[in-house]
Amino acid sequence: MLEKYLMIVIYFGILMFLGYLASKRVKSMSDFVIGGKSLSFWVAAFSAQATGESAWLLLGLTGMGAMLGFSTYWVVVGELFGVGVAWFLMANRFKRLTDKYDSITVIDYMASRFKSKTNVLRLVSSAGLSIFVLIYISAQIDATGSAFESFLGWNYHTGAVVGFLVVATYCIAGGFLAAAWTDMFQGAVMLVCLVLLPLVAYLSLSNSGSIYDGLYAIEPGLVNMWGAGGFTLMNVAVVVGMMLIGLGFLGSPQVFARLIAIRSEDQINRGKWVAMLFTLLVDFSAVSIGVLGRYIFTTQGVEPDTVLGNGAQNVLSELVEFTFPPLLVGLYVAAVLSAIMSTVSSLLVMAAGSVTHDLYAKIINPELTDSQAARLCRSITIVFAALSLGLAITVSIASPDRTIFWFVIFGWAGIAATFCPMMLMSLFWTKFTERAAIAAMVTGFSMTMICKFVIQDMETIGPYFVALETMPPSFLSAGIVGYIVAVLWPDDELAAQYQADLDSIGHGAVDQDVARAEPVVNS
Repeated sequence: MLEKYLMIVIYFGILMFLGYLASKRVKSMSDFVIGGKSLSFWVAAFSAQATGESAWLLLGLTGMGAMLGFSTYWVVVGELFGVGVAWFLMANRFKRLTDKYDSITVIDYMASRFKSKTNVLRLVSSAGLSIFVLIYISAQIDATGSAFESFLGWNYHTGAVVGFLVVATYCIAGGFLAAAWTDMFQGAVMLVCLVLLPLVAYLSLSNSGSIYDGLYAIEPGLVNMWGAGGFTLMNVAVVVGMMLIGLGFLGSPQVFARLIAIRSEDQINRGKWVAMLFTLLVDFSAVSIGVLGRYIFTTQGVEPDTVLGNGAQNVLSELVEFTFPPLLVGLYVAAVLSAIMSTVSSLLVMAAGSVTHDLYAKIINPELTDSQAARLCRSITIVFAALSLGLAITVSIASPDRTIFWFVIFGWAGIAATFCPMMLMSLFWTKFTERAAIAAMVTGFSMTMICKFVIQDMETIGPYFVALETMPPSFLSAGIVGYIVAVLWPDDELAAQYQADLDSIGHGAVDQDVARAEPVVNS
């Protein structure tokens, strides 16, 4: 046990040191929120992907791999698609526009893109972002408690509070740079640990039997890419739901903040390959850990929940204990915490920056100085952190049967449905308007709630929406509503202004009649 704690102490020490170094470079609001636009491609790519993956990767996705088997690899396909579209098709245009507009937040970009004359857009987007950020952060804190409980036998609440205090401390001190630098370190820890575990575990197996045959003997559905029962409507819904998890990379503010902060387009062109390779390796490895754990720890007729915990989310800790000595077990505790804290830190800084800059400085007190804004942002970071901790503890008490995967995915889906359809259309469709953007965000936000708490409880269609989860229908609804509103209430002056912006950055649009019909991608 001592070896485990030694590794964790070293890990926490490195995070605090990086936070301290970052704090020395925070002189302004821009420094605190986007690190003065100084990120290299390595830091930006690792930070973006570590932020996007979160606790669901090491605890949720591994557990899902154990529960469902080979069909979980569809998640990898969807993630690669989402990351690829974000970095290869959206990133360069977004970077050029945010540099032109001198934006320091995603909401800043939106206000400049739509030439906002009122504060409605800032209010709606900040409110939606704050609510789902609280949910998302609380899910990560919840996972922190579960990680300490699973690996070290700690009381759940003690683990949640300790993890919360560590990440809040270095975020408050160093802001965005602390988040980005620690994300780089934490992403590297995640990558090494995830790739190493299934490889070593497989090589350490004493039997020579086929894993495919072993899984088939346990449950034939585990080796079917469509799941148990094969190609059915319900299984199609499950697969679609898993594949479209990657939609969250198409404009989520916590991911796109890295594109604002990256040093140059040249760094984007390098970073996109790092982001894709990172995603492929960690996602594929996570699913493989779950599949391998199911093969090793269960037999025919044994439900994985009884051996590997609720939703099989203890499969990672079980496989680590099975494979490695105590010192390396401590490293894997650090890997889980890395996935969690990299996301929490990024979200805390982003949410606090949005409230400070987009609401208070832009609406309430435009005379706020840069240094005052930086101090206020630190205070709001503390408030967000405390609220998230309270929500996590409340959910743990109210819903003891929850799984990490679906708790995290609900927050991820809410942010994605609220922002991503709007971001896509704002970048690639000149006819997209401010009114349409607001309508799309309100629809995405509302549908996430309706799908989760109303439609999924319906007897007839509810099970299919449970299988599909909340993101696909919410994302699609937001896109449709945004499109309809833009067509019904056009703004030709805004379209011409945005076309001029695109021309000025070297990203001209295609024929306007085509643009009216569908979004167009130009690189």
